[in-house]
Amino acid sequence: MLSQVYRCGFQPFNQHLLPWVQCTTVSRSHCIQPSVIRHVRSWSNIPFITVPLSRTHGKSFAHRGELKHAKRIVVKLGSAVVTRGDECGLALGRLASIVEQVSVLQNQGREMMLVTSGAVAFGKQRLRHEILLSQSVRQALHSGQNQLKEMAIPVLEARACAAAGQSGLMALYEAMFTQYSICAAQILVTNLDFHDEQKRRNLNGTLHELLRMNIVPIVNTNDAVVPPAEPNSDLQGVNVISVKDNDSLAARLAVEMKTDLLIVLSDVEGLFDSPPGSDDAKLIDIFYPGDQQSVTFGTKSRVGMGGMEAKVKAALWALQGGTSVVIANGTHPKVSGHVITDIVEGKKVGTFFSEVKPAGPTVEQQGEMARSGGRMLATLEPEQRAEIIHHLADLLTDQRDEILLANKKDLEEAEGRLAAPLLKRLSLSTSKLNSLAIGLRQIAASSQDSVGRVLRRTRIAKNLELEQVTVPIGVLLVIFESRPDCLPQVAALAIASGNGLLLKGGKEAAHSNRILHLLTQEALSIHGVKEAVQLVNTREEVEDLCRLDKMIDLIIPRGSSQLVRDIQKAAKGIPVMGHSEGICHMYVDSEASVDKVTRLVRDSKCEYPAACNALETLLIHRDLLRTPLFDQIIDMLRVEQVKIHAGPKFASYLTFSPSEVKSLRTEYGDLELCIEVVDNVQDAIDHIHKYGSSHTDVIVTENENTAEFFLQHVDSACVFWNASTRFSDGYRFGLGAEVGISTSRIHARGPVGLEGLLTTKWLLRGKDHVVSDFSEHGSLNHLQKGKRCGILEEGQLFFLAFSSESHKNRRNHFHWED
Repeated sequence: MLSQVYRCGFQPFNQHLLPWVQCTTVSRSHCIQPSVIRHVRSWSNIPFITVPLSRTHGKSFAHRGELKHAKRIVVKLGSAVVTRGDECGLALGRLASIVEQVSVLQNQGREMMLVTSGAVAFGKQRLRHEILLSQSVRQALHSGQNQLKEMAIPVLEARACAAAGQSGLMALYEAMFTQYSICAAQILVTNLDFHDEQKRRNLNGTLHELLRMNIVPIVNTNDAVVPPAEPNSDLQGVNVISVKDNDSLAARLAVEMKTDLLIVLSDVEGLFDSPPGSDDAKLIDIFYPGDQQSVTFGTKSRVGMGGMEAKVKAALWALQGGTSVVIANGTHPKVSGHVITDIVEGKKVGTFFSEVKPAGPTVEQQGEMARSGGRMLATLEPEQRAEIIHHLADLLTDQRDEILLANKKDLEEAEGRLAAPLLKRLSLSTSKLNSLAIGLRQIAASSQDSVGRVLRRTRIAKNLELEQVTVPIGVLLVIFESRPDCLPQVAALAIASGNGLLLKGGKEAAHSNRILHLLTQEALSIHGVKEAVQLVNTREEVEDLCRLDKMIDLIIPRGSSQLVRDIQKAAKGIPVMGHSEGICHMYVDSEASVDKVTRLVRDSKCEYPAACNALETLLIHRDLLRTPLFDQIIDMLRVEQVKIHAGPKFASYLTFSPSEVKSLRTEYGDLELCIEVVDNVQDAIDHIHKYGSSHTDVIVTENENTAEFFLQHVDSACVFWNASTRFSDGYRFGLGAEVGISTSRIHARGPVGLEGLLTTKWLLRGKDHVVSDFSEHGSLNHLQKGKRCGILEEGQLFFLAFSSESHKNRRNHFHWED
């Protein structure tokens, strides 16, 4: 084993630790010749021992979330990661990114080690250049310039390539790590180094000494002196020795050094259940010992001889030795820049090897069950879906005692950990359960004609009719905090709309959510669709759930503004319905009624200050300052113990003012209120558009013209006149319940009930119709007649035909009933 230590100012190794056999200067380096390991059985050229030696650091991590505690980490860089796409030379940008991530982790106090390929590819690049240069000179002298194009590069011997490339590869690593004030040391091993116990101990001592001095060991097989090459070829144009040894070498190193985590980077996303690229191939999120039978291995990557099967064998061996393993993609340009740090942070990247198999299904399996169950749910008759919801409503009242007992456990465990507003959201009561049951029955009543309703029917030609009908969105992911009453509400809306549902509740409501979900599945079971609603109980992070774009069609967050913002940021290719903030305004006009103002302000701010539809900013017409009306408002707020923050204009009117507001874009969620002064209704509208969140805004006035101007010009999801902001709620809108309040401008806006969980599809019924029949010389013409469809009480369709000309010039005034 050859060791080159790039000192960067460090003193040489302790000479009592390792015997000096040879000492020459190589790029500021000292060469050390320790040796390694007794003879043992092997899977490939690098041997394995059956039982890890002196292993005392315990078992591997059971869950991804625990990887953040990894102290000692080995990163294995496969040939496909290190080499360029042309297999000649190194992928410098990719290597620089990997070095940066390793340096970040090293500087966090972790102990990082690299097992790297690349010497053969780097040497091949250098030797090809030398051969081309030499041939071009000889041929130019002896054969003439016209024969240069016929030069052929001979097959290069891999050991020569390794010898030419090893020093350059290490010099490159040294230069990169130096940018982060980190030193690197090179450790080269051969198969012969694994036959002697003393050599194994020397290697172990060398690595521990390097780690003690905060040096990153870079380990590789010494390809320059390995046994003769195998007949297979790793790199085009190179008769190569087996570099697949680095998979087993990385596992061996990880176990010998008692590392916490082994990261194996390759050119695929991880382990698939069948060869990547095949139609049914699925990425395996977590792989357990014994699952090999469920995996079909394909061919190896473009470089390297190990292949995925060798990586899995090495990973399982390391796992048995107590080291956690993740196999991930180190070549994808969108993820390679943070793949290592993402893995250490516990994010769902690649395939995680675990010995602890969960009792229930994985979240991916739950997504598939929700998809399948949702499709079955959508095929039920409307009466059957309504029957499920009615049964759930009955269970909420019949099983009241069990629900409240579970909720009591949550409250006891949350005491002292949650703020008072969150505890109030967490709490369930008999009255809440009764209100829930009433709301669910409203949903059941409104669900009779939700799925499959014809919105438009057009006769394109004779016997060719087109329909637009309502259908479920697919699978919904609803993430909610501290609100167990949200679970049956959202479940009922999903059932009514025929959607599959994944629910992720906060751990503070675990007991309540569990029993409410069991009751939901009991109700679903009466028509055999129990799996349509799934409760995610695994340790999945919210950010990981937001990446399941192939399983989830819509994410609906229910919780704090920070939760909503985090989900909107984390969602990868999945639309998010919701609002990030509930900055609700109330404008008190100069013609407001004294009797109405204090009632409306009190209800909007004090009835439930933690709600997203609670009042946060009160806008006062300047003419009302120093009037009895203004004094009554202030007195009422003082009695209700509401802390007042003065806006800039309001503060300028006062000699001794309350604390000036830090930001006019603040959602307090508590008994706090910002008061600001405006000149008129237009000034109020401008303020709302600048500082509001397009949630709910109110005007209090007796002037109808002013009110209508406000209603028409404020661009928010909900705009009220002489009504509390707290009416912005699906239950109070008569929707039965809501999945949330949306401030987006597409699909659904405001309180989102049943209609907001539906989309449409087009049905075309014909009789041997082809497009060529409608061409210029075809036999058919378009009738171009459209019909919008509503539903009469007896369930029959009626039609309103319209021509394209008349439709352009008039508004559609008719109202479509559900």
